[in-house]
Amino acid sequence: MALFIQISSWILILIGAFALVCGAIGVLRFPDVYTRMHAASITDTLGSAAILIGLMLQAGPTLISAKLGLILIFIFITSPTSSFSLAHAALSSGVEPELKNDWRDEHPTQQTKNSEEREQ
Repeated sequence: MALFIQISSWILILIGAFALVCGAIGVLRFPDVYTRMHAASITDTLGSAAILIGLMLQAGPTLISAKLGLILIFIFITSPTSSFSLAHAALSSGVEPELKNDWRDEHPTQQTKNSEEREQ
């Protein structure tokens, strides 16, 4: 049983490390603030959760596991909140996403508004 816990723990730690490296590459490679923020927030939550669960398995049922669990809950609450705040601040300050094709002008509700404006 101890061998199974050790193997599971190391697999989770490696998955978490891989997710964090992918997120760092995404932050460097993506074109605008919104896609960079998305890459950082998703992989940050997944990577840190996998690493913390792996460490909880390593520690066993101790006070250390309880503290790691509290850190995990804190990350699950604060990471999405900070990502939302960052995206909202960027949108409020007028930062537009870099789009290859802007489909907003071709939306059906937008077309009816444009046709109504032309009729008036």
